[in-house]
Amino acid sequence: MGMSDLNRREIVSGLIALSALPATAASGVPTRTLGRTGQKVSMIGLGGSHIGKPKLTDDDAIRLIRSAIDRGITFMDNSWDYNNGQSEIRMGNALKDGYRKNVFLMTKIDGRTKAEAAKQLEESLRRLQTDHVDLLQHHEIIRYEDPDRIFAPGGAMEAFNDAKKAGKIRYIGFTGHKDPHVHLHMLEVARAHGFTFDTVQMPLNVMDAHYKLREVGASGTREAKHRRVGHEEHGERRNPQEQHRNGGGMLTIRVESADFRCDHRNR
Repeated sequence: MGMSDLNRREIVSGLIALSALPATAASGVPTRTLGRTGQKVSMIGLGGSHIGKPKLTDDDAIRLIRSAIDRGITFMDNSWDYNNGQSEIRMGNALKDGYRKNVFLMTKIDGRTKAEAAKQLEESLRRLQTDHVDLLQHHEIIRYEDPDRIFAPGGAMEAFNDAKKAGKIRYIGFTGHKDPHVHLHMLEVARAHGFTFDTVQMPLNVMDAHYKLREVGASGTREAKHRRVGHEEHGERRNPQEQHRNGGGMLTIRVESADFRCDHRNR
């Protein structure tokens, strides 16, 4: 059996299992208050990276997204750069016919300058077929210079603030996948500029090869708690060898509340 056959079987099996759940299960999905937003969202979210993969058809992607929403999953993850925009395009198509109003929609952009960030946001809104996203996050804060570039004059933060004033975004956060020390630096730079993020997204996974995440992940969580910044955890099911090589991905999102009483087990 080839890998493509295996992937196809996994996708079909997942769709069948999800479709088999009763529609009334929506009330059974636990919710959390997402950081400083004050918004209640499902504890488990739908990751945006995989819904744009070529191995998944457009129809299956839309069916998967809508099946998740019908059964109570409200947190929708995405990013401007996932699969050259296909993830956002599929999400936008899935959120037609009234589905948009039932979700908390998040996407991420990579631009570090005001001009590039504004351009990417407009592209994301067009693909997602919406006039606003609920949460926009600076993507992949993995270098120590990233925070300074974002908060510099003419940096991406200016575009975020302008977009929020214009009603194109409701909340602001950031993500990263490599070193929590960089996350802490981002919080410090933000504080120096009188800004507090609404959310932080980082991977916490016992199978993650990045030892630094395990080493300082707890201290990073305590720091975020001290700043009252919500955080999301993400991880992907893989075999240990592949996980060690690649360090994880985005399949499901776990949403933490501001009081961080939830544990850090990968689900």
